[in-house]
Amino acid sequence: MKRFRLLAAAYVLSLDAGWAQKVELTPVISKEISQSIDLPGEFQPFQSVEIHAKVRGYVERVMVDRGSVVKRGQLLAVLAAPEMKAQLAEAESKVQGAEAERLQAEAQLAGAQSTYDRLKKASETPGAISGNELIQAEEQVKAAQAAVEAKRRAKAAMEENVSAQQDLESYLRITAPFSGIVTQRLAHPGALVGPGTDPVLLVLQEVAHLRLVVAVPEQNVAAIAMGAQVEFKVPAYPQRTFTGTVARVAHSLDEKTRTMAVEMDVFNRDGALAPGMYPAVKWPLRREKPSLLVPKTSVVTTTERTFVIREHAGKAQWVNVAKGMADVDLIEVSGDLQAGDRVVRRATDESREGTNLK
Repeated sequence: MKRFRLLAAAYVLSLDAGWAQKVELTPVISKEISQSIDLPGEFQPFQSVEIHAKVRGYVERVMVDRGSVVKRGQLLAVLAAPEMKAQLAEAESKVQGAEAERLQAEAQLAGAQSTYDRLKKASETPGAISGNELIQAEEQVKAAQAAVEAKRRAKAAMEENVSAQQDLESYLRITAPFSGIVTQRLAHPGALVGPGTDPVLLVLQEVAHLRLVVAVPEQNVAAIAMGAQVEFKVPAYPQRTFTGTVARVAHSLDEKTRTMAVEMDVFNRDGALAPGMYPAVKWPLRREKPSLLVPKTSVVTTTERTFVIREHAGKAQWVNVAKGMADVDLIEVSGDLQAGDRVVRRATDESREGTNLK
């Protein structure tokens, strides 16, 4: 103990005498660094739809089943509705009747026009006919013209009704709104379907193109880069690494989890992935600007503070820092430092502030 006190006294005297501590200095480096954290994700189909019947009828045929791969516009099911055919036939019959009435009205117009033309020719001879007869003939022509126009409009309305009936009849043939896979079949021949009963016939999903939704923590939101390629793995293929492209950002945080939903586009060309899978996503952590890095051994942590020892005018200067991400043997620090500052490579709290450094 006595010897230790003598050495300590000699150490203090040496400081007062201008003694310099030999140390190895290293510059503070400015560098862009990136890391990743594992975040859970969930696959969703790019498009998903429950297919319903637009008109009331009975299921006659279903051409697909669970797992069927279909193309856009492909026929999926056919419904039967006999009363609809009867309504269409009645509407077409009314159009034919309206056409006959129109032709009759045009014939009456032609007769009235002929009578008017003869009377007008005769009126050129003074006293041949009275002026009242000519006026009556002219009014009959106008009335016949109005009747023809009314018949034309009536026929056009009936033709529109036929077109509407034909559109409804086309709804008896249910087709795929987009290319995908039938994931559920919930209707069979003989089932009554339609807007009133509203059962789901089929569920169609687009799985060749998937949405990978990742809940990114609030502190990592700044690292989101549109168009970035992100790697992930799924439990079904532990030895295989997939990639997705950051495509859509919610721009709103979930109040409960304090996370932001980010969607990635994943093209599932070989069909290995499926909606509902929970992949492990290697989410990149990037800084908006280069970080300051020092050797890990340069950072001193005590119960009171975390600091590095910077050389300033030949003396030791303690600079408080906060540690960030690690990069091999270096570590990110933030504090009153600049790139190019020299710090002690192997620092300890024994190097008191103000000590001469050599």
